[in-house]
Amino acid sequence: MSRVLVTGAAGFIGSHTTEQLLAAGHTVCGVDNFRTGRAENLAPAACHPRFTFQELDVADAPAFDTLAARFAPEAIVHLAALVSVPESIADPALNYRLNLHATPIVAEAARKHGARRIVFASSAAVYGDVAETPTAETAVKNPISPYGAAKLASEIVLLGHAGAFGLTVRSQRYFNVYGPRQDPRSPYSGVISIFCQKLAAGEAPVIFGDGGQTRDFISVHDVARANVIAATRRDVQSGPANICTGKAASLNELVAILRRQFPGAPAPVHGPARDGDIRHSLGDPGAAANELGFSPRVSLADGLAELVRAGWG
Repeated sequence: MSRVLVTGAAGFIGSHTTEQLLAAGHTVCGVDNFRTGRAENLAPAACHPRFTFQELDVADAPAFDTLAARFAPEAIVHLAALVSVPESIADPALNYRLNLHATPIVAEAARKHGARRIVFASSAAVYGDVAETPTAETAVKNPISPYGAAKLASEIVLLGHAGAFGLTVRSQRYFNVYGPRQDPRSPYSGVISIFCQKLAAGEAPVIFGDGGQTRDFISVHDVARANVIAATRRDVQSGPANICTGKAASLNELVAILRRQFPGAPAPVHGPARDGDIRHSLGDPGAAANELGFSPRVSLADGLAELVRAGWG
């Protein structure tokens, strides 16, 4: 089994990835600075004999290098990031530090200390507002935010290390991830968590625009499983893959499904469309299926029901 270092381990996707790695028999060292990650997310992993944790900032190169030297990972799953497009616009410098500056630090630690594989949390934001859907990995990249630009630049940095030093690099382009532990209290939280928060409080959810916008929603359980495959499957080669379902759901459809979980909940209200919102986002899941042997298992209806049972946060 593998030794895997997970950055952002106390975060939404990181904590689920950590649990699935442990369940698969791997040894995990988790890293987080708790800027947005939460200690309680790691409660299921904390007492596991194959789990250790170090609180530190991945952008602190000497500290991260020391940890990598001590733990000697075979793979690094790099999930630590500023996770919000709006926040990247509000604070481009912070976006640069967390989403780009930290990337070569991780790559260098991998090279110096024997990790042969890096799994990187990229995003569908690298595509921008593309015309063709479903969007394949070969589509033109035209990011429209500092967040998307930093993710694309990080992919290129990692590919340079892959080519020069023989590392395997998988860039996981997540689409709209949802599930337990996504913090609805954050102003940058995903739309599903925000809708659940409103409905649970007996308030009408607000849909900006006509609700015909479509997204490719994927359960965090499937995303974590894709990360485990990318980090540990033996025959994996370098490259990007959309981590998505290939199925579009409109915001109107999403609210209709959620309202069935909250009997008596009020109907949504519509606000003005927001500038810069992408109208349609749908991924082509073919590369993940062909290169990773990954396909999603959790339907949107089942995933939303589980999220509500878990308390939607």
